Amino acid sequence: MKNRWKPSVTVAAVIEKNGQFLLVEEHTPEGLRLNNPAGHLESGESLVEACVREVLEETSYSFTPTALVGVYMSRVRRAGQNGAEDRDITYLRFAFCGKVGAPDSTRRLDHGIVRTHWMTATQIQQHTPRHRTPLLQRGLDDYLAGRRFPLDFVNTDASVYLSL
Repeated sequence: MKNRWKPSVTVAAVIEKNGQFLLVEEHTPEGLRLNNPAGHLESGESLVEACVREVLEETSYSFTPTALVGVYMSRVRRAGQNGAEDRDITYLRFAFCGKVGAPDSTRRLDHGIVRTHWMTATQIQQHTPRHRTPLLQRGLDDYLAGRRFPLDFVNTDASVYLSL
């Protein structure tokens, strides 16, 4: 039987404050890249909870999502290293916007995150070759276009929280 295809579910935060957007600079297989605070959905959490957690882990800022900006898919193919198989990953990204609090200076940034940056939309676009994913610009464009969906657009059944 053929293996069942499964996308990798991720969350991202489009965070604006005073006309600037919070990004992370992180180590990737392609070198240092810019991205939204983002990461993978983990077992036992909702998409909103995952986004709050990822923002805190990657930036040390508290984050309260207020709306869904969009749902995006992208595909990445990476050559295997040291005899490993090539990787073909499809990401399903849920991007949220919301309110950011103050950073927690006692928190260390997640492994692989070098620093955070506050950048204008123009500065972000000028750094397109350094974007980790084209979804960074697409989510920003949708945010700037005013795309917002209510948080209750994304539902989490109580079964997600049950121990198995």
